Amino acid sequence: MDKQNDSAFYYLNKVVTASKDSLQTAIAYNEMAVVQSDAGDYFGAQESLSMSLRFLDHRNEKHHKCLASDYNELGVASIKLQHYDVAPGYFDQALRFSNDHKFRLSIYNNKAFAYQKMGNYPEAIKIYSKILPQTARKKTYARILTNMATSRWRYHPDYNPVAELLRALKIREDEKDLWGLNSSFTHLADYYSKSRPDSALFYANAMHRVARQINSPDDELEALGFLVRLSAPKAAKAYFGRYQQLNDSLVSARRAAGNQFALIRYDVERNKTENLRLQKDNAEKKYQLVIRNGLLATGVAVVIILIIAGYLQYRKWKRRKEHEKQEAILETRRKASKDVHDSLSNDIYLLMKRIKHDPELDRGWMLNQTELVYRRSRNISYEILTDTDESFPERIGELIKSFSTESTKVMLVGNDPDLWQKVSSEAKLELKLILQELMVNMQKHSRAANVVVKFEDKGDTCQITYMDDGIGIQPGIVHQNGLTNTGTRIKTIRGRIIFGSNEGKGLRIDISFPFA
Repeated sequence: MDKQNDSAFYYLNKVVTASKDSLQTAIAYNEMAVVQSDAGDYFGAQESLSMSLRFLDHRNEKHHKCLASDYNELGVASIKLQHYDVAPGYFDQALRFSNDHKFRLSIYNNKAFAYQKMGNYPEAIKIYSKILPQTARKKTYARILTNMATSRWRYHPDYNPVAELLRALKIREDEKDLWGLNSSFTHLADYYSKSRPDSALFYANAMHRVARQINSPDDELEALGFLVRLSAPKAAKAYFGRYQQLNDSLVSARRAAGNQFALIRYDVERNKTENLRLQKDNAEKKYQLVIRNGLLATGVAVVIILIIAGYLQYRKWKRRKEHEKQEAILETRRKASKDVHDSLSNDIYLLMKRIKHDPELDRGWMLNQTELVYRRSRNISYEILTDTDESFPERIGELIKSFSTESTKVMLVGNDPDLWQKVSSEAKLELKLILQELMVNMQKHSRAANVVVKFEDKGDTCQITYMDDGIGIQPGIVHQNGLTNTGTRIKTIRGRIIFGSNEGKGLRIDISFPFA
């Protein structure tokens, strides 16, 4: 604030463009006005103060301190712009919102000074007389005393203010108040300019020296005005040259300051606009991304739901098929049981009774009757399987090896319990019947001396290979019911069967079906 006012103004302006706190924004505008006023940009200061007031609420006590400062600064700027008539109204508003005793005395002094500049000396003297006894701070006391003495002299030209002016000067010298000394020298030079020019010249030189020391171009310009009027012609000419140079420089500096602050505001506003545009673009991109991700998530969710629904529907279908299959198997078993009970059991019973009680048994009748029972048993396509437990490998091995005779050697390969654990109960039922049919056909038709049945685990598939060295399948032979039923059973377990020759001699049958 006191070193690089342009930098201070820049950062304060960033506060007012970014802050979400209304009081913080108002205070920043107030301090911007101080920077502008110190640089001589009084119009810009009034604009900043007006912006500060927009962010303040008169009903909020937390805002009263900033309100008092805003109105006081508006009054001071009005005095600097020589709008003396409006300044007292601003100071009255400042007094309305301030409850700080020291600050109120300063506001009263500024109000009296405005009346003094207007020429309303009685009103100014009235205020000075009221606040002077209340003032404890020496610097403030000296300032009020100086202003009151000057107002009395202006109101009554015969009044001698020197004693009061010198008393104020002494206080300022003791306090080392350079700005106050400059004011005292100004009033003394003004008072002596007509009655004692030499004393006026002395105080004008002192004023000029202090003004340069405190780097106040306005006060230096005022001191040069006194020196031009009070000095000898040659010195006055030199002072006048300096006066013109400083005045031109001061006008240019104030114009530049106003432009500088306006440019800073423009740059910040432009950056703010650019940031808002970028934020808008980013927001739109985020929105598009959210929409796209939403659509993608919705699509994925729909796919997942469809997959789940399809899986559930598949499981439902599979359970229904499994149920239908089990029902078909049970129905088949019930039918087989009925057939066995109603047909075979009775026939076998009659056969047993005839053998037991007929002393002269007709061998031909017996063969015919036995063949009839055999054929009826062959017509029962499915049997009730009771050996699908862990003993199945042993039972299937016993079944196949039971077809081994003195003339036919039967070998079994790969009949491992691990393989059969992967085979379902229904498939075991069908395989038992299929293998039994193959072995019956072998014994009846093949004339084979060697038979091999091989079981293999092919990962997801079970491979069964039947090989013999018999006569094979002769051309023109039509499949009987046994082989036809075998093909039907293979289809039931989703498998396939291939008939071929075994290296040009005998028979090879390849059976494969999936485990699952």
